Formats: sequence, structure tokens, C-alpha cells
Amino acid sequence: QVQLVESGGGLVQPGGSLRLSCAASGSALGGYAISWFRQAPGKGREGVSYISSYGGDTDYADSVRGRFTISRDNAKNTMYLQMDSLKLDDTAVYYCAADPRGDIPGYGRFVPSIYDYWGQGTQVTVSS
Repeated sequence: QVQLVESGGGLVQPGGSLRLSCAASGSALGGYAISWFRQAPGKGREGVSYISSYGGDTDYADSVRGRFTISRDNAKNTMYLQMDSLKLDDTAVYYCAADPRGDIPGYGRFVPSIYDYWGQGTQVTVSS
């Protein structure tokens, strides 16, 4: 059974940076597709960034493109989301999700029901 644990969230001022981590256990996730989602209060879960197995393909929501960078270290079984130039609207609980298909077509990458495994989430608050 795959378990995912996010960390790295916190309180940051607008314009600041955070790096989220998603540590996996129970299985080697090198062959899994990984996405980061977020959910703000009163809103649905939104796809933020995607990375295919072995990092060959990445994708970003328009709202974060150019500010966020997704990466993975398969040797450490850990995925990352570097978040720069943070805005107030980035405030949310951030989740990592994994799917055993190594590559997900574009239309499915940010569909939550596609993913088999989820972490518990980490809170990111952007506030002055």
C-alpha cells in the first residue's frame, strides 16, 4: 500500500517561496505519475502541477505556470513542488497524488478521481 506524506507548508508573505515535499513509502514510485493539487476553503480540489514517471513530462495549471516547479528524486522516493513568487490566492491545503500509470494524458492529469493514492495535505498560507 502506497503512503504519501506531504511536508514543507507554512506561513509566507506575498512574493515569498516555499518548497513542498511528498515522501512516499510502501512502494517505489519511480514508475508512477505524480500530481500536486490544492484546495482552498469553500472551493474544489484544483490540479496545480504534474510530472510523469521518471520526470520526462511536466505540466502546470495556468495560474502557477512560471512560478511553480515540480520535480522528483526517485532514488529518495520523494517529489517536490518549489513555489516562488507566492500570491494570496495560492493559500490552500496542498496534496500530492500518485497513480501507477506512468503517464497520464493531458485531459486527465488534473482530474482528482484519476489518482489512486493521496497524502493528508499540508497547509500553505500566503499573508502579509
